[in-house]
Amino acid sequence: MHKPRMHLVASFDIAHLQYLDDRGRATQELPDFATPDMLQALYRQMALARLVDDRAVKLQRTGRLGTYPSSLGQEAIGVGTGSAMDSEDVYCPYYRETGALLERGVQIEEILAIWGGDERGQCFEHAPRDLPLCIPIATQLLHAAGIAFALKYKNAHFDEPPRVAVTSAGDGATSRGDFYEALNLAGVWKLPVVFVINNNQWAISVARGAQTASRTIAQKAVAAGIPGLQVDGNDVIAVRAAVADAAERARRGEGPTLIEALSYRLCDHTTADDASRYRPPEELAQAEKSEPLARLARFLESEGHWNGDAETELQRELAEILEREVRAYSDCPKDRPTAIFDHLYAELPEALYEQYDELAARGEAR
Repeated sequence: MHKPRMHLVASFDIAHLQYLDDRGRATQELPDFATPDMLQALYRQMALARLVDDRAVKLQRTGRLGTYPSSLGQEAIGVGTGSAMDSEDVYCPYYRETGALLERGVQIEEILAIWGGDERGQCFEHAPRDLPLCIPIATQLLHAAGIAFALKYKNAHFDEPPRVAVTSAGDGATSRGDFYEALNLAGVWKLPVVFVINNNQWAISVARGAQTASRTIAQKAVAAGIPGLQVDGNDVIAVRAAVADAAERARRGEGPTLIEALSYRLCDHTTADDASRYRPPEELAQAEKSEPLARLARFLESEGHWNGDAETELQRELAEILEREVRAYSDCPKDRPTAIFDHLYAELPEALYEQYDELAARGEAR
């Protein structure tokens, strides 16, 4: 049988970036930003994110908060991403973003309000340009592409300084059509957008290997004609470096980047989930050895920049901050019953007038 002759028309490689290994040892020279002060600041934010998540889960279990998605074990992705952004950039987050929100200046009280069902929490006082948390899977990636187009247009036609849209999603989102549509559009139009994918190995109860045959998430960038990079998502230095480099590339007009951050979800998908029903316990135990806070702490200790006393003082400080913010959330007056309409419609449809009036009357009767 005749075998047709073929020649190679394209090939690609996917690089993996890491600065600290599982034991907190440097694998290469650290980037310039990784000063002791900066690394301590990143550690502080990851520690705060972990405390917020822990308290939020407790609040949900006691009926004071709605369903909540913890970022336990994935704090380096959010904190590294938020730290790499400029204040004028626009963030289009998905729901598992406690660390990134804290880095963007969002208050803990606002984060708790979001998951307590109060939409006023989504109007971030110190990050007014950022979008609210997105619950539908992958739609925020399209929002980011649209915003990036607007930022590019304003830069070209109104002499506004170059800004970048940064968006995040879980690995499961990369199996959605929205993901490919956003990447394709961003690639064709060379939009200033950075896609950060948290590959925590589980899309709720669906293991990564059951949802895609792609060897890496990063290589999905190839079809869109954009750079794709895999980073150690438990190494906050690597995440920050990768996102910062991608953002600068976008600012120079060189287009989008897809970053796959490898991590592991050490918690349930949300407080409505029970991961013990589908996740092997030995897999969880192995993943716990690579978690980001212990890794960075070990490195700082080895360099003489951290110790037990510093850890104790940090936990005391963060606990005080958390208690103050939880009190502010608990003491905040409830929004009016009509808020369900007020936050949804710019102009109320006539068909809802009667329902609106009924809710308004209930609020006045309280």
